[in-house]
Amino acid sequence: MKVAFLGLGVMGFPMAGHLSRAGHDVCVYNRSRAKSDSWLESHSGRACATPAQAVADAEIVALCVGNDDDVREVVCGSEGVLEGIASGAVIVDHTTASAALARELAVLCKARGIGFVDAPVSGGQAGAEGGVLTVMAGGEPQAFERALPVMESYARCVRLLGPSGAGQLAKMANQICIAGVVEGLSEALLFSERAGLDTAAVVEVISQGAAQSWQMQNRYKTMLAGEYEHGFAVDWMRKDLAIVLAESKRLGLDLPVTQLVDSFYAEVQAMGGGRWDTSSLLARLVAKHSQSADKDKD
Repeated sequence: MKVAFLGLGVMGFPMAGHLSRAGHDVCVYNRSRAKSDSWLESHSGRACATPAQAVADAEIVALCVGNDDDVREVVCGSEGVLEGIASGAVIVDHTTASAALARELAVLCKARGIGFVDAPVSGGQAGAEGGVLTVMAGGEPQAFERALPVMESYARCVRLLGPSGAGQLAKMANQICIAGVVEGLSEALLFSERAGLDTAAVVEVISQGAAQSWQMQNRYKTMLAGEYEHGFAVDWMRKDLAIVLAESKRLGLDLPVTQLVDSFYAEVQAMGGGRWDTSSLLARLVAKHSQSADKDKD
């Protein structure tokens, strides 16, 4: 298929690469042209200077950018997708954004004869590079089915969960789970260390039971080593949790654990860890207890 991929960040770069390797005719766009040039050095395809130019002959337009404002600029800007896309094409938005934006764009696209699917992903940079992402989608079944072969190029699980906005709502549920799990794992690792246990052995045992999680399997070693220069950044998680908390307020829900963990991530940012991986909640705990120990010595 003829596919345009807009946004070559840590997720979009490998996702577009999988499309090229799968044999699709890929045209890429990135705000910084250097990223497009770098992509072309290792992948077959083309690059354009604006979103409008990139989507001119595309059947499927996929984008993975930063936030609601970025999506609006790329799609609705003066040189955006809607200025160049052909009627009958489908836009697939992999950005983690608000459900309200997804619904807004779906209405706008439908009026122009264009399909729209909100399709945020989970799996992080490693999942994108390995082509094993999970895609949570919302939209019309016809648009979803047309875009499915493209999404399957970089995902192992792609599911349509309801009308426009459903994908974004599912991603919010995903981030709620991750926030709570990472804090729980951080506390467990600190507890085990301070109790004098062989924490690696503890994890080996408890990971075979009900405590098992993706975070435990993939992050405990780097957490114990104090290595946080990888994966999904704290700044991005706080952006996502802000979307979650705004939606929960709209729904009249109280999410106390999510609010608490969001405040912990704010503390990590204050420590200078905005670009650290989200597993850096352990660094906050270690720092907090080290400060307490120092005060006791004084």
